[in-house]
Amino acid sequence: MTTTAAEQFPVSGVAPGSAPEPVDENIWLEEIYGEEQLAWVREQNARTEELLEDAEYAKLQERILEVLDSTDRIAMVGKHGRWYYNFWKDGTNPKGLWRRTDWDSYRAGSPAWEVLLDVDALAAEEGQEWVFHGANFLRPADGGEHRRALVALSPDGGDANRYREFDVERRAFVDPAEGGFDLPTAKGNASWLDEDTLLVSSTAGGLPRTTSSYARTGVVLRRGGTLADAETLFEIPEEHMMALVVHDSTPGYERTFAVDWVSFFETRTSVLVDGQWVEIDVPADVNVSSHRDWLLFRPQKDWTLEGTSYPAGSLLAVNFESFLAGGRDLAVLFTPDEHTSLQSWSWTRDFLLLNLLRDVSSEIRVLDPQRPGTDSAWAVKVLDACPPLHDVNAYAVDDEDTVEGADGSVDAGAAGGNDFWLVATGFTTPTTLTRGTLTRAGVDGVVSNHEVVRTAPSFFEEDAYEVQQHFAVSQDGTRVPYFQIAARGLVLDGQNPTQLSGYGGFEVSRTPAYSGVVGRAWLERRTEEMAGADGGAPHSRGGVYVVANIRGGGEYGPAWHRAALQENRHRAYEDFAAVARDLISRGVTSRERLGCVGGSNGGLLVGNMLTQYPELFGAVSCGVPLLDMRRYSKLSAGYSWIGEYGDPDDAGQWEFIRTFSPYHLLRDGVEYPETLIWTATSDDRVGPVQARKMAARMQAMGIPNVWFHEALEGGHAGASDNRQAAALQSRSQHFLWRALAGSGA
Repeated sequence: MTTTAAEQFPVSGVAPGSAPEPVDENIWLEEIYGEEQLAWVREQNARTEELLEDAEYAKLQERILEVLDSTDRIAMVGKHGRWYYNFWKDGTNPKGLWRRTDWDSYRAGSPAWEVLLDVDALAAEEGQEWVFHGANFLRPADGGEHRRALVALSPDGGDANRYREFDVERRAFVDPAEGGFDLPTAKGNASWLDEDTLLVSSTAGGLPRTTSSYARTGVVLRRGGTLADAETLFEIPEEHMMALVVHDSTPGYERTFAVDWVSFFETRTSVLVDGQWVEIDVPADVNVSSHRDWLLFRPQKDWTLEGTSYPAGSLLAVNFESFLAGGRDLAVLFTPDEHTSLQSWSWTRDFLLLNLLRDVSSEIRVLDPQRPGTDSAWAVKVLDACPPLHDVNAYAVDDEDTVEGADGSVDAGAAGGNDFWLVATGFTTPTTLTRGTLTRAGVDGVVSNHEVVRTAPSFFEEDAYEVQQHFAVSQDGTRVPYFQIAARGLVLDGQNPTQLSGYGGFEVSRTPAYSGVVGRAWLERRTEEMAGADGGAPHSRGGVYVVANIRGGGEYGPAWHRAALQENRHRAYEDFAAVARDLISRGVTSRERLGCVGGSNGGLLVGNMLTQYPELFGAVSCGVPLLDMRRYSKLSAGYSWIGEYGDPDDAGQWEFIRTFSPYHLLRDGVEYPETLIWTATSDDRVGPVQARKMAARMQAMGIPNVWFHEALEGGHAGASDNRQAAALQSRSQHFLWRALAGSGA
């Protein structure tokens, strides 16, 4: 009889009603920066690097870095005033440049960039490995140029940021000695109230934090003041996830909001009216957003309001002031069906753009609030811009821009607020950036004019590959879609090295996306070491890449997500295993040639493949993962995910959580696939300790071919610059290829 590792260790004393917690022989590894712990990490790293970092790895890393550092990549921009801002990394600027240009220059194809902040130079000057995490502009009171911004900088790539006031025209930080804002590094957020006041949610300056490690309060920070002395504007209970205070400075619609993130999927939003918080009275599982006159609601569960039922995943609109006054006449803008879900939306000045998925292919609708619709309360036009099996997203360029030329025509750089971007991509289609303008045209409704602005370069022979969509049948009969990208004329002999990727959580959708890294590192990889299915001479063969759209994700909306929550978590893993079996039964691959890869919640997914379905996989690459589900809620930001996984301290919930806790599912006498577990020391979201403990336990159990690597910086992404990212990708891809293509460890 086999036993789990958890059953091999005694249980510590627990309070009545609490779940018993197994004594953890690796709990010492939870001290992230301890000398002994980091010595263990370095020893593991050296062992893994000795295995993987050979000449082929070095060549692969350089090919991947060539993709990441390519100067032909699309420089995506965000518009503020008349300027277009971009953050750019390449081989010369590994930490990056924050820069801007004007529309004519950007449109011409070879922009004349004005560099605002050189992060490499800043890091060298200040002796800190800064990672740029964006900038938040102050709206100019006089309608002039956007001059001041709060720049977010992480010291190690983690989620904690230092916010510093930056003068764009001077291209310099505003000295705190001269009154410049400079917030200490912490998890949180900062929003401009006016030029001398910030609304801050932070754990710095002695401000209280929640059990989830986020801010408990929102405070008013005035120029020259400190967080310790700031006035508390908003506060939430300690056991809630996070407090957030923000200001909407849209002219004529200035409003201050506070959000109580009760849990990851529950929020309560309030607006400040005459000095008092007024809660927007909807259930906590109804998402709330606002735009000028409108409130939009998207329920996560079916919602009945005054006798009318609205299905989960629908989109509803109501006049903002009317709703606060008690009006409940909601307009239905979108209703999901079994094939179609709403993924996101964006407002231009006069129109609402909806980004939908129909069986995981994009569809974009434009809604006009000024015209009645048929199936929707507002008139709908479907944009003819979405080829099958592609991902296309539409969003506003600048919804507040109303600048017109002297002759009354709309200036090309201003667009009158109704310009939008279209970003289109596919597994074998390099990304294209298009700009369009929405206008009303008589009885025909909305008209959009499009102009291709940029097309990303090609990094592999895309025409040699084809994209197919298949459906596997899960254990309960649910049809689960997945994408297969493989060479045209693929031989279905079970001998193709196949990489299966998934996520399955937090309503995150896995959609088609072009990746020069996957193309070069997997699809185009060849081996001469494989014998044919008939035992004949070895032959060259590339890899097959597969993306599974399992439950827990958002591909079919909230219902698809909720189907795999908490006690139903097993459905996500059954779905993924069903895809694996379908690939094998169709002859695409075999157990020896099939590997899986996932990060974060996807790391938990493949950790469950390792422990519950080892017979299906030849190799597992498990990144920045959750694995110890008994202690996850006590580590880093884990407490905030109880809504997704359940509370392991509750005895009743631990009974189902333990069934998907890989750290506790390991068993003696099982033939496990080759395993690479990778993480980052500075990851302050999931943290590195669960990965450390899993590797340590597997190695102590004598399980062969278990490898561990921990980047000493890079945060939850595992990398803070392109070279680190190339090393991370190369390590994972090279490990899988060695294990699956015939030259394993």
